[in-house]
Order: sequence, then structure tokens, then C-alpha cells
Amino acid sequence: MRPERRLLDPKHTLYACGLAIGSQAVVNNFVPLLLLTFEGEFGLTLTDIAVLVGFNFFVQLVTDFIAAFVVDRVGYRPAIVFGQVCAALGLIGLAVLPGLMAPFAGLMIAVAVYAVGGGLCEVLVSPIVEHSPTEKKAAAMSLMHSFYCWGHVFVVLVSAAFFLAFGIRHWRVLAVIWALLPLADAWYFTRVPITQPPGHQGMKGALHTLRRPAFWFLFVLMVCSGAAEQSVSQWASAFAESGLGVSKAVGDLAGPAFFATTMGLSRVLHARFSERFSLPRFIAVSGVLCVAGYLMLILSPVPAVAFLGVGLVGFSVGVFWPGTLSLAAVRLPLGGTVMYGMLALAGDVGCSVGPSLVGFVSDMADGRLIWGFAAATVFPLALVGLMVYTVVRARRAQPLQGGTA
Repeated sequence: MRPERRLLDPKHTLYACGLAIGSQAVVNNFVPLLLLTFEGEFGLTLTDIAVLVGFNFFVQLVTDFIAAFVVDRVGYRPAIVFGQVCAALGLIGLAVLPGLMAPFAGLMIAVAVYAVGGGLCEVLVSPIVEHSPTEKKAAAMSLMHSFYCWGHVFVVLVSAAFFLAFGIRHWRVLAVIWALLPLADAWYFTRVPITQPPGHQGMKGALHTLRRPAFWFLFVLMVCSGAAEQSVSQWASAFAESGLGVSKAVGDLAGPAFFATTMGLSRVLHARFSERFSLPRFIAVSGVLCVAGYLMLILSPVPAVAFLGVGLVGFSVGVFWPGTLSLAAVRLPLGGTVMYGMLALAGDVGCSVGPSLVGFVSDMADGRLIWGFAAATVFPLALVGLMVYTVVRARRAQPLQGGTA
């Protein structure tokens, strides 16, 4: 086998992965800023808009599943480069395709293309980081995933500044500008060292991983992580608007930006102090804080205090996703790409189920979001229960192994 060309050191691999996560933040959070613009410019209905948003996550789910079983054969480097190119082409497609065909069809194609890139990013960056020859894996995982939070804030602030300076009618120009980030990162991934375990699992190895009770324990944990996070994140803008009595524009900035900033801060702090704490205990304590944040949203009669609950939830959920992936790497070290792909799928399921539950219950309660948040509290409560179970087992000298739950 020809030796892999290494022009840069392994730290650059982590930087490239961080930029990939940032690119994912762009593709997931840029279009939601334009939904009202699409409604007015292209004559889309609210149903069209809902389909457009849901289609992004559906394609990512399908990509997660397929990639879990084929990436080992293709190779990490070609797959991640292809994913970043897809993200760039999808963003460019947003600017070009609606003018070449029926606008809704053009937008759907663009969303599908960049969603493939987002799905490949979710599946690949975690095993790439895990197999890089660097120390403090849990810290690296948290720091890498913090790039999504900072990317989210960056997308919202830069887009708002661009629209203020040049007008929202020039959104196509900004879409092409954002496409430069994943395009540059695709080139970056051709220059960094990427370590991939020799061989591939094949279907037999994949089935062996999926039959282990520990995998399904982690799968449920990942569903709860995604749901606990997105149940508040996706509704933070509406909560800020209704609870604080601010305009929609201010709510769009205040809610999501506040949530993403506190979540990113917690991931940076965990990366800094990860060696001082047991990861299961850290996740368990964070789960308790998450429940407390939900209770602030539900019970506080003071809107400003309730809004602080958004920040507390953001801060507490920060470790859930990367922490679960780090636990998986320790508990199932031979899980391979199939494990990471399926856990990414589980996280996306939670990201879809959580906000949907909040919306459904709130709609039944005459639009009162606190009832939706009350229903979604089941997710952080379940997560706390799972982690307390893990900590208790560890104290009894029976840590979670691949064949037990």
C-alpha cells in the first residue's frame, strides 16, 4: 500500500474537522434565516417551507444510515472531501437552481445536495478525530463539536450584518460566499493526515456491533441527547419572542444565539477540564442541570428568569452529544464507522422527535410552549436515569462492557 502523504501535522486534522462541523452549522442554519424571504420571493406556502426544512434532516438521516455501511470501503478521505464538496455545491445551488427551474424543485435539489454533505460530516468527523494520533480524545471531541455552536452564532450574526448592510435581496451572493467555507475545507482535507483502521467490518462485523446491548444503550442515550438539545434550541426564538415580548428579528438573534453560545462555552470548558472528571458523572450532573433548566422554562413566572433557562439548557446539553461519542469509543472500541454512523442517525432522530413533540403538545395547549417543554422534559430525565445507572455500575466494579447493558 502506498504510504499516505502527510504534509501537515495531526493538529491540522482536528482543525479541518472543526471547519467541517462549522460548515454543517452553515447548511443547517442559513436557510432557516431565509424562509420568509422564500415565501415572498417564490410564493411558497407554509407547507412548502415545512417540507423544505424537514427534507434536510430526512436526507441527513438516510445519508447517516448508508454511510455507516459504505464509508469503510470508500475511505475516510475521499468520503469527507466529497461531503464538503456536496455542502458547497448545495449552497451554490440555492443561489442558482431556483432561477433555472421551478423554484421549489430547485430549492429541494439544493437542500438534498448539501444535506448529503451534512450527513457525511456527522458520520466521519468523530472517527477521524478518534483515530488521530492525539491525546485527550474526550477533550478533542468536545472542542471539535463546539465548532458547531460557534458556527451557528457566526452564521446568524454575519448573515444579519450582511442583510443589514446590503439588503436581504442579495441573499444569493451570501449563499455563494458561505459555500467557500466547505469548498476550502475540502481542499484542506486533501492535505491533512487521516488515520483509518485497516480493513473494514463488512456486514458480519456490523451485525456483531448492532447486536450488543451496550450499543443500544448508547443509541438510546444519543436519541435523548439530540432531543433534549433541539427541543429547546429549535423553539428558542419563539420562546424569546413570546416570553420577553420582543420582535421576531430580535427573537431570532437572542434565542438561538444565546443557546448556541452557552452550549459552545460548555464544550470548551469540558475540553479544558475533561481529565479532572469522570465522563459518566459529568454527563449525569449535566443532565440534572438540564432538568433544572427545563423547570425554569416551565415554572418561572418571570419571563427574564425563564429565558435564562434557555441558556442553562444550552450549557448543560453541550457535553451530551460529544460525551456519548467518547463513551462509545471507550465501551465499543471496535465499533468502527458503523457505530459512529448509527449513533449519528440516533442523534438526528432525537433532533427530529424532540422539537416535533414540543410543537405537537404546545399546539394542543393553545400555543403555550411551556406545556411542550414540560413534555420534552422526559428526554433529560431519561438521560439522567441512564447515566446514574452507569455510575452505579461503575461503583460496583461492573463497568458497561460491549456485551452487557
